[in-house]
Amino acid sequence: MREGRTRSILLYRAVSMTSADMASGLLHHDLLQDYYVISNNFNDDPQFTDLVRQAEVAIDNGILPERISQGSSGSYFVKNNHGTIIGVFKPKDEEPYGRLNPKWTKYLHKICCPCCFGRSCLVPNQGYLSEAGASLVDAKLHLNVVPKTKVVKLSSETFNYTRFDREKSRAKKIVSERFPNVGRHFHRIGLPRKVGSLQTFVEGYKDADFYLRRFESEPLPAELASQFQRRFERLVLLDYIIRNTDRGNDNWLIKYEKPDLVESLDTNDITDWGLVNRGSIDVAAIDNGLAFPFKHPDSWRAYPYHWAWLPWAKQPFSSETKELVLPLLSDMNFVQELCDDLFNLFKTDKGFDRHVCERQMSVVRGQILNLTQALRDNKSPVQLVQMPAVIVERSKGRVGTTARFRSFSDTFTQSFQEKSPFFSWC
Repeated sequence: MREGRTRSILLYRAVSMTSADMASGLLHHDLLQDYYVISNNFNDDPQFTDLVRQAEVAIDNGILPERISQGSSGSYFVKNNHGTIIGVFKPKDEEPYGRLNPKWTKYLHKICCPCCFGRSCLVPNQGYLSEAGASLVDAKLHLNVVPKTKVVKLSSETFNYTRFDREKSRAKKIVSERFPNVGRHFHRIGLPRKVGSLQTFVEGYKDADFYLRRFESEPLPAELASQFQRRFERLVLLDYIIRNTDRGNDNWLIKYEKPDLVESLDTNDITDWGLVNRGSIDVAAIDNGLAFPFKHPDSWRAYPYHWAWLPWAKQPFSSETKELVLPLLSDMNFVQELCDDLFNLFKTDKGFDRHVCERQMSVVRGQILNLTQALRDNKSPVQLVQMPAVIVERSKGRVGTTARFRSFSDTFTQSFQEKSPFFSWC
């Protein structure tokens, strides 16, 4: 009853206002809503730009994103014009503690258990930036374990919107139909676009837990075992640098093609089985939205890396992994360039706090310092996570030399975290 009355009032106002009122009312609000502009054009990545265009065309043609039932936030499978899944979109305002999260579990958590609400070490509602940041780190280090992820803006009827936004969209459609001269001035007619992360969809992968259990009874052949070890180490590098607080065996993926004999192309010769499909194995790191803390976990939970209990974590880092990242991580210019790139990404959020971001970068620099030392000392991933938590902060007191951090010093100080979480195993 109330919804029908609200709709009638909005429509009545829409059709009874003058053209001037429309231009100064709906048009003004429309422009304000898209004040924080995020372009879906990526000049340095035309392939990803084309991916976004495919999603936009599909939505315009009625092939709408599909909400994913799993998880604690509003996330969506995005499709192309053929109905094929091409990406996963996670809107900022539908994150686990976002105001429009369609999953009631987190709302119940907030009401019934406020003392344990959220993660005190993370910046609230910046999971979409964390997803994109993980992809940035992956690309800078040439790890190739994170499906390409960027910040985009999309709109769809299947996203979770407020009643006001939906009624406003309907009113604008009626106004544009009855008053075309006014409608031409609207920035957009449909629902407002949502900012969020769009991650390329990877095919043929399954939850790591599925294959890890299988490998217990069916060990990998030696060649594939070595290949998996190297890919696993890249996942470790990523998680450690970004200090991922949510890496279980259900949110990273494995793609496995079992070795097989291939019959000779000569169908008359059934004895020739000399050709062999060697098989392949790969890893994909998804769900990176709970990373980049501004301090190491020090309250109730430690948020450990669950891969640390796997047998592959007990092997020292391979020479291939060291050759890949050690020259980069040992270069302080590269480390600062990485932090600058992350700073430029994080500052696109309208709630950006530059001092909090600097604290996030202090954790990243500390993680890189530990990782560099572990690689030089021939340590294993499990030995790496046992190293004391380090923070590398910019010294305060004099102005920095870079334009991005003018209020911070260009010298650094190293410190160790003294406070530990109450529960160290969860």
